[in-house]
Amino acid sequence: MRLTQKQLDKTLRQLDYIVKVYKKKYSKDEKRDWRTYEQRLARRMKIAAKELEPVVEEAFSMIDVSKSKRGRPPKIPTTKKVVILLLKRIFQLSNRKMANLLMFFTLLTGIDISYKTIERAYSDPLVRMTIHNMFVILTRRKGIENADVSGDGTGYSLTVTKHYRNRSRERGVKEGKEYKDEKGKKKKAFVYAFGLMDLDTGMYIGYGVSMKSEKEAFRRAKDMMRKIGISVKSARLDKYYSYQSIIDEFDPDTKIYIIPKKNATVKGLPGWKKIIKNFIFNTFPHLSEYYRRNNSESGISTDKRMCGWKIWQKREERIDTALLCTGVWHNLMLLG
Repeated sequence: MRLTQKQLDKTLRQLDYIVKVYKKKYSKDEKRDWRTYEQRLARRMKIAAKELEPVVEEAFSMIDVSKSKRGRPPKIPTTKKVVILLLKRIFQLSNRKMANLLMFFTLLTGIDISYKTIERAYSDPLVRMTIHNMFVILTRRKGIENADVSGDGTGYSLTVTKHYRNRSRERGVKEGKEYKDEKGKKKKAFVYAFGLMDLDTGMYIGYGVSMKSEKEAFRRAKDMMRKIGISVKSARLDKYYSYQSIIDEFDPDTKIYIIPKKNATVKGLPGWKKIIKNFIFNTFPHLSEYYRRNNSESGISTDKRMCGWKIWQKREERIDTALLCTGVWHNLMLLG
C-alpha cells in the first residue's frame, strides 16, 4: 500500500477516538485480587531472601581482587556491605533510621559499624561491581538472549538539606526544580532512571541512571543490555521516543512500536516509514503491541512501592548505586 502524509495526518487526528475504541474492544479491566497478590508477594520475598546471599557471593567471586598490605583492613567484608545496602533500600530506611538500626547490628555482631562506613560503601568500587554483577547473574539465570522489550523512565526525588527546604519555602521553589548547593552550583532535585524490561519474564535486562536526562538513562540501560549480550527482537517506547532517529538506537531488524507525534512526517529512512506504515494500516495490532509497554509502568510502580520514591544519597556515584539496588531487587523478586 502507498504511504502518504494525508493518511498519517488523518490517523493522528482520529487517534483519540481510535484508542478509545481499541480499549473498549480489546482491553481487559481486571480487578486485582489483593489476597492472591499478597500471597504471591510473600512467596517472592521468601525466595528473594533465600537467594540473596548466594547471589551476592557469586557476584563477588567474579571479581579478581588483589590483596593489599597497605592501610587498615575493612571492618566488614564487601559481601556484607552489599547485603546491608540492599536491605537498607528495600526497607526504605532514611539516613537517620539506618544509623539507629546499625546500633542493633553492633549488639548482634560485636562489630562497631558507623553510618559513615555504610555511606562510604555506596562509593566502594568492589561494592559497586558486586551489585552490577548481581544484576548480570539474575538476568542470565533466565537465559534471555533475544528479547521482546518495553521501556519506561521515571524520576526519583533527591533529599535536600533542612536549610534548602526553608529557603525553598521562602522563595516558592517546588521540589523537582533546580537548587543551588553550598558552592552556588545549580543542581536538580531529582534523578532519572530507565529500565528495559523483557516482556516474557518481567525482568530488567538493562538499567540506566542519569542526573541529566531520561534519554541518557535510556542509552545507559541499552548499553548495559548489549554488554550482557542480549539482542532486541521488538521494542515499545512512549511518545518521548517518537522521533525518526529512534531506529538508530536498535538493530535494523528490530520491530519498534511507538505512537507518532502530532507533527510526524512520512518522510525519512525506510525503517521509519515501516513503523509509520504499520501504525496506519495495522492500527489495532500496532496498538496491541504498543500497550504491552504498560508492563514497564507497572514495574516502576511496584519498584517505588517496594523501595521508595526518594534517594537519600548526595554524590552521583552513590545515587547510581542506590538505584541499581532497586533494579537488583526487581529481578530478585522474579526468580521464582
